[in-house]
Amino acid sequence: MKGWILYKHSELELKPETYEINRLLEVAEENNIEMKVLTPEQFELIVTRGDRKSILLDGETASLPDFLLPRMGAETSYYALAVIRHLESLGVHTFNSSQSIETVKDKLYSHQILAKADIAFPKTMLAKYPINVDLVEEQFGFPLIVKTLSGSMGSGVFLSGSKSKFVDLMEIIRSTKSNVNFILQEFVKTSMGRDLRVIIIGGRAVACMERVAKEGDFKANFSRGGLVRSFEMTPEIEWLATETARIFGLDIAGIDLLFDGEHFKVCEANSSPGFEGVESCCGIDIAQEMYNFIRVRLGMFPEEEGIIKD
Repeated sequence: MKGWILYKHSELELKPETYEINRLLEVAEENNIEMKVLTPEQFELIVTRGDRKSILLDGETASLPDFLLPRMGAETSYYALAVIRHLESLGVHTFNSSQSIETVKDKLYSHQILAKADIAFPKTMLAKYPINVDLVEEQFGFPLIVKTLSGSMGSGVFLSGSKSKFVDLMEIIRSTKSNVNFILQEFVKTSMGRDLRVIIIGGRAVACMERVAKEGDFKANFSRGGLVRSFEMTPEIEWLATETARIFGLDIAGIDLLFDGEHFKVCEANSSPGFEGVESCCGIDIAQEMYNFIRVRLGMFPEEEGIIKD
């Protein structure tokens, strides 16, 4: 079985701290799966009615893989999406699809989809200039969460603790003359500095961990130094996470949930979830689970390839 990983850095540029990519390569080798890490810039897209079974890679014709693993998440550019779509049109199975990646990258659109599906999530508003601060205070109150429409690992997320701090933040953003779009979101007090990350693979919730922010920070991301620990997978958690992934069409996902009193709300969905924290505290080999699912989906098993693994 042969696969490609689409990532922002090539295999030669990988660093030891690129945990997920290194784990995917390591586990692939253990399973006799041929994997290659490629960047979108290595592809040339030539759309034609003829020669539909080839693609230019580093300027040369290359045989297609059995599957593609896009690992760029919210950083997926238009060109990267075009590469994924092109490979999909050539019959390459992608985990996840270009459509699902584009959907969850847009935080406002993804919340609109959750609203239509009647899934619990924090009240959200698209901001526009000039900001009607009084309306914001009336609808949300303070503290208030401010998020850019696309971001990952806690980037582009701000906490405005008061009306005056919110006004200051808006003035800073406007002074940069930036055309950045952002959303305003209610602050869920009971989830201050903590949340859940649930890993979904092939429609199954395979792991659940709690993330706790380091002292003085409200962002609980593991990549930002947050502490992680295994968390019991209740029926509510499992349903919310699997249903969210299903709605977005995500085969592989990290669903982040907020503590809402005794219940939970969906914070966001990630199409390329980090899993270093999950593997460190839940005792589950996420990379292996991903390959197990891909084999089942493609119907390509070790025994049929002449490989028998204990």
